[in-house]
Amino acid sequence: MNQEQLDEIVRLHKRFMEGRNGGRRAILRKVNLSGLSLREQDLRQADFSGCDMTNMDLAGVNFREASLYACNLSHSNLNKTIFVRADLRGSRIESADLAGADLDRADLRAGGFSDNGQFSRGEDVNFRGANLAGAKLSGTLASSADFSDAIMAKTDLTGADLRNARFEGADLTEAEVRGAQLMGANMRSTILTGVHLEDIKGSGVDLTDSITDENVGKSLDQLEQPLARLIKEHRNWVASVGKDGSQLDLSGYDLRILLSLAGEKLTALRATGARWCGMDLTDIQLQSATLEESDFRSCFLRGADFRATNLKRARFSHADLRNADFNPLFFESAGQKMASPCDMTEANLRYANCAGAKMKKAKFIDADVAYADFSNCDLSGADFTGARYDNAIFTNANIEDAKFDGDAPSTS
Repeated sequence: MNQEQLDEIVRLHKRFMEGRNGGRRAILRKVNLSGLSLREQDLRQADFSGCDMTNMDLAGVNFREASLYACNLSHSNLNKTIFVRADLRGSRIESADLAGADLDRADLRAGGFSDNGQFSRGEDVNFRGANLAGAKLSGTLASSADFSDAIMAKTDLTGADLRNARFEGADLTEAEVRGAQLMGANMRSTILTGVHLEDIKGSGVDLTDSITDENVGKSLDQLEQPLARLIKEHRNWVASVGKDGSQLDLSGYDLRILLSLAGEKLTALRATGARWCGMDLTDIQLQSATLEESDFRSCFLRGADFRATNLKRARFSHADLRNADFNPLFFESAGQKMASPCDMTEANLRYANCAGAKMKKAKFIDADVAYADFSNCDLSGADFTGARYDNAIFTNANIEDAKFDGDAPSTS
């Protein structure tokens, strides 16, 4: 179906909703609408069951009481879209933008089609990696839905049925969960800052490794001197090649209270297992640093300098790493020029935006970079041995001499 044909169906549906002659309810079942636009259209009570609606512009559409049963809405713009009382059973909404969307009392239970085309129990609703910031899901029926790695900051989940739902790795900062049914939900490694935990605890929720308002690890109050003074000492240590000052070690500290370290010069910092979640670290200098197992989820790291840094098992899901520098540094040894590459072995970069980053010879051994965006990156000589890179984007990336298990990804 093309845009002109779709526009005509919308026109007739509008007449139907207005009770005018010649109107006809929009009923499109298992139709490919990928890449088309319905922006700000009124499609109340329309039927799009089983349609391919990927990569569509659906911002501001009114789908109140519409049927979107088993639809694929992945990668679509659903900003401020209305799904009140809509049937979204079995839908797939992966990596879509639902910021400000209204899913009040929507049906997000499992659903699908059997081989003979009949309705079936089917698949659970999939919101993996979606942006649901500020969305309204109050009263939704979303038992067993998958919200893994989703951005759900300030999402309203009041009274929602979320039994056995999966939130692993999701960002629920300041989400409202009053009255939500969360029995059996998986909230491992979720970010729960600003969430009233009394509404969650006691309901059988798995909160292993979740991040709350309580410090995870050491507080900066435990430092022997003010951080500003320690940073100054560290810079003296770097400038004097270790003769003056002292190296700064923030290993195990929770740094989130700082909010920003943008532009700071922290070359050769030690911060194993530090928590940086959500911080503004734009243009920070962390070359030759030791940052194993540090948590940079949802951080702003545009233009950051990570050259030759140890980032083994670090977490960067949903981080903004555009134009960051992960290139190697070179040094002389026995008269030979040697490279010290950035090491991201077993790191997690799911859904990270790495567009334009410099990652020459970087080690991604056994890393998880699924759904990451490597558009226009220099990945020449990078090592992805054992890495998971399904659905990652490599458009116009330089992957010359890079190592992949099996076939190299497409760069077109």
